Amino acid sequence: MPVILRVRVAAVLVVGVLIGSCGTPAPETPRPDDTAGFPVTVGPLTLDERPARIVVLAPTATEMLFAIGAGGQVVAVDDQSTHPPEAPRSDLSGFQPNAEAIAAHEPDLVVISSDINQIANQLDTLGIPVYQAGPARTLDDSYTQLDDLGRLTGHAAEAGNVVTRMRDDIAGIVADVPERREEPTYYYELDQALYTVTGTTFIGALFDRLGLVNVADRAGLQGTNAGYPQLSAEFLIDADPDLIFLADTKCCGQSADTVKARPGWSGITAVRTDRIVALDDDIASRWGPRVVELVRTIADAAGEVG
Repeated sequence: MPVILRVRVAAVLVVGVLIGSCGTPAPETPRPDDTAGFPVTVGPLTLDERPARIVVLAPTATEMLFAIGAGGQVVAVDDQSTHPPEAPRSDLSGFQPNAEAIAAHEPDLVVISSDINQIANQLDTLGIPVYQAGPARTLDDSYTQLDDLGRLTGHAAEAGNVVTRMRDDIAGIVADVPERREEPTYYYELDQALYTVTGTTFIGALFDRLGLVNVADRAGLQGTNAGYPQLSAEFLIDADPDLIFLADTKCCGQSADTVKARPGWSGITAVRTDRIVALDDDIASRWGPRVVELVRTIADAAGEVG
C-alpha cells in the first residue's frame, strides 16, 4: 500500500463524522471543586483529580472533548485537529509524537489514538497519564469513548447527553430510509488510487445501516487489506455503482468534475445520473459527534435513487 494511502487509511481509522444538535459544544459547567466525583477509573487509568491541562493527539478525541464541554480544559491539540476552530492547535504530531514536546505543555492528561513509538510508555515514565481513544469499529465504540472522556474530565452527564442525541438522530435518519425493491450500490473513494472501504470498517457499517450495498463487498473483498482494498477502474466500470462518495476532496482535489473526466467512467450509472457526492474529508474520517452529519448526507444521497 502506498505511503500516502497508509496515512489516509490511518486517518480513517484514527477508521472519521455531527453538525446540528451534536455539533454545538456543551457549555462549560462551573466546578468549584475539581475533586468532586474523583478519583475516576477507566480501564487501567485512574485519575485522582479532574484534569485541568489536557493535550490531545487525536482529531476525533478533540471533537469529542469540545462537544461534551471539556474544551476549556484542553491546552493543546495536534496539527490534524481542525475542528472546532477554537481548539488550541499546535505543531504536535499524532503520527510522530514527541514525549518532550508533549511534556512541555505540562499536561495532567494526554489523549492519543495510536500508541506510535510506545508514546504511552514514554509519557508514563514522565508521570503523565494517558488515555487511548483507538479507532472505532462500531458506533458503540464511539459512544464508549465519549462516555470514557466524560468521566475522565468531569463531564459525565454532558457526555451522556451527546451520546443520547447521537443515538436518537441516527435512529431517526435510519427510520426515514424508504423501502426499496432493490438496494442501491455505492463506491466510497479514499483517494484517486481507488482505495476504498468495505462493510467491515466503521464507515462501511454506516452504509450498511442505511441499506446500501458496497460494490467491494459484492465482490467478496471484505477481508482485503483489513477492509481497505484497492480497486481498479475496470472493476468499477463493470460494477456500475449507483452512487459514488468522494472522501478525497480536500486532500486530493477530487470532485464530480474530476470523476466525470476519468477515461471510461462516463458510462457508470452514478456518473450518468450525476450522483457523485463530495464529502468533507475530515468528517468522513472521524467517528466523533459529527458522524451524524455523515449519516445524514449518505441518507439524503441514497434517497435520490429510485
